[in-house]
Amino acid sequence: MSDLLSTGLLDRALRRITEVWRDMASAVSTEADASLEARMRACLQGRGGEVSARNRAASLAQTYQSLDEAGRRDFLIVLAGFDADPDSVAAACDAMRTADDPATAMAGLRRALEPPRLKLLTQFTSIPNGQKFLVELRGVLLKIRGEDKRLAVLDADLRGLLAAWFDIGFLELHRIDWNSPASLLEKLVDYEAVHAIRSWRDMKNRLDSDRRCYAFFHPRMPGEPLIFVEVALVKGLSGSVQHLLDEDAPVLDPGAADTAIFYSISNCQTGLAGISFGNFLIKRVVEELSAEFPKLRTFATLSPIPGFRRWLDAALKSDEIGLLTDEEAASLRSAMPAESGAASLAALVAHAGWWKEPGLRKTAEPVLVRLCARYLLTEANGKRARDPVAHFHLSNGARIERLNVVGDSSDKGARESATLMVNYLYDPARIEAYHEDYAGEGKRNASATVRKLVRP
Repeated sequence: MSDLLSTGLLDRALRRITEVWRDMASAVSTEADASLEARMRACLQGRGGEVSARNRAASLAQTYQSLDEAGRRDFLIVLAGFDADPDSVAAACDAMRTADDPATAMAGLRRALEPPRLKLLTQFTSIPNGQKFLVELRGVLLKIRGEDKRLAVLDADLRGLLAAWFDIGFLELHRIDWNSPASLLEKLVDYEAVHAIRSWRDMKNRLDSDRRCYAFFHPRMPGEPLIFVEVALVKGLSGSVQHLLDEDAPVLDPGAADTAIFYSISNCQTGLAGISFGNFLIKRVVEELSAEFPKLRTFATLSPIPGFRRWLDAALKSDEIGLLTDEEAASLRSAMPAESGAASLAALVAHAGWWKEPGLRKTAEPVLVRLCARYLLTEANGKRARDPVAHFHLSNGARIERLNVVGDSSDKGARESATLMVNYLYDPARIEAYHEDYAGEGKRNASATVRKLVRP
């Protein structure tokens, strides 16, 4: 379903905007045969006034869209070549050293250092869907920027512009429900990155009365979500995403719910990678839900642990000393005979549907929960948590609350996290303190139950 909707949606959008750009470009059609560098220079020079500059930018955008992968790379390299003039920078530096008026000389140096490509990038925002064009252009840049140092510098410039244009102060929070435009619902299907939307029935279930979906939008990209979160209104912490997404489950009176479970957060725009909205989104949604449902007392996630199996498999393969206790190793070898406890656990988690066999689950569950707690609380890349989802929530001010075996029994859940999922708790009274703990010292706050699992 997702692939079909995505293809049709993108084709229609691209066709519409390309037609608009083609109409604008026709006004400067006599320049179309010039080189890309000459056309970009003409755009910068602004001959003919503001309207002509917009038409030239539209012509360049149309050209870019028509190119294949190699052509787009060449386009970006030409664009990156519009750098600051070294002679002008040197002259401005000389003027700084001898200036009677340092403030004016400093302003001159700043102007000399500013590369012309920044002005050209900014001109694209003047055309219809120009902001979206630049976001998608950066998505391409992110894939190829390591090929050429000039592309890395261009990406740094564009990221700086996008960070300013997509500042949280400019974003609008909107609820998405079943009555939202079909085109927007199609985009949810396309952008859902955590738990794929399987059908329109699945979509309707996620937007029922005991569910909420919120997204951030930018005024210059209406109808185009930047990031969205899906929420279930329930009683008590949820430990299974399959239960949460069960289309046959009875609908709960949302007014009776005491817990809001954030079970999916999806970034929609690849080109905005590195520009964070998630922390602001969660805090805003907590405020919205608290106002709508005063009985809500708990705000938590049901989150994947995408790096757990990768870490676990490597640790088991190396038969890391101290990974398993003697008692655990003996129990595992009894349940799944192998030359060592590590080999037994590796074979067990590789066994399809192991959690459906009571004996295997009884043996594996306490070991996996303990090792997952260790992974989340102690494994690190520098000061940050090794697991990317853990890093996201801990940096946003959450604490690790509870681990759930068979939290995600899908093939993906078994492959990435041995079916485990984790609840991160967002305590409105402690969010800022927990954020400071993690951002400053790398401290990972957790419930007493989880922390007890990693004690010697």
